[in-house]
Amino acid sequence: MDGGRRLLRPVKEVFATPPSLPAYLLASDRGLPITAMGGARRRMERGPLLLRLLVLLTARGAGVGIALALLAAIGVYGTMLGGQYAAFIRTEGTIPDFLARTAGFGINAVTIAGAHELSETQILAATGIRRTNSLLFLDVAKLRGRLVALPLVKDASVSKLYPNRVMIEIDERQPYALWQKDGAIKIIAADGTSITALDETRFTALPFVVGDGANARIGEYFALLGAAADLRKRIKAGILVAERRWTLKMDNGIEVALPEMGAVAALAELDRLQRKYGVLDKNIVALDLRFPGRLIARVAEPTADPQKPKGSQT
Repeated sequence: MDGGRRLLRPVKEVFATPPSLPAYLLASDRGLPITAMGGARRRMERGPLLLRLLVLLTARGAGVGIALALLAAIGVYGTMLGGQYAAFIRTEGTIPDFLARTAGFGINAVTIAGAHELSETQILAATGIRRTNSLLFLDVAKLRGRLVALPLVKDASVSKLYPNRVMIEIDERQPYALWQKDGAIKIIAADGTSITALDETRFTALPFVVGDGANARIGEYFALLGAAADLRKRIKAGILVAERRWTLKMDNGIEVALPEMGAVAALAELDRLQRKYGVLDKNIVALDLRFPGRLIARVAEPTADPQKPKGSQT
């Protein structure tokens, strides 16, 4: 005992801590040792969730690795709250992409094959490939889906060529005809798919169809052109009437009404009449071939002679 009648205890014993908790977690606010687990639990319950979990795992001997991982998670969480993580994503991409690029799996080259109407810039813009992407985590199925969504693209394939190249192969729809609907003219493919609006003069010589559903029946119109023989060069447009039958617009403005059934035979008859009688060179505005064996012509109205006095006779 010392002079104050206190029991002397070894220094080692005074600062000893229970083996289940580290010393820094057993200190009270006053610096006195806490020798009961109940006190530790009460302090844990008042702290943040991640800190409480960290204390619990350490107390149960879960290992320093897990505790460090939780501390790292706390740091990442704080970084995200501060906006630094979002800034990193914008400039460097996702963490997996960043690590993959660091390991040599960046995208250094993109090879494009099969594109004629689409430019490389348009294709790359559609895929969304950026310098922040990595080859390792590139979703080629998603990229292909973006490409085939383009009207000009019939099919596409995207391949990874490790370690750092992407191969894109494009099967384009070819401009086949022009289609006018509601005043707008569009370029269509052979299957009737609308490709794009007409904005280039190089496509103005394509066959021209007009009306609702005319694009879907472009094959019928081309069959008529094939049966027109020498008249083909005089046909300027095909008008689909009520989505049932065709009326042809000729180069001199004459409209030729074809029947719903037997249109090819009617057109062959028109070719015969033109060669024999020159019906398309007469003073008419329309021909009706919808009734087999009959030709109905609508004659143009005579124009008044501006030099002739009104009411005079010849």
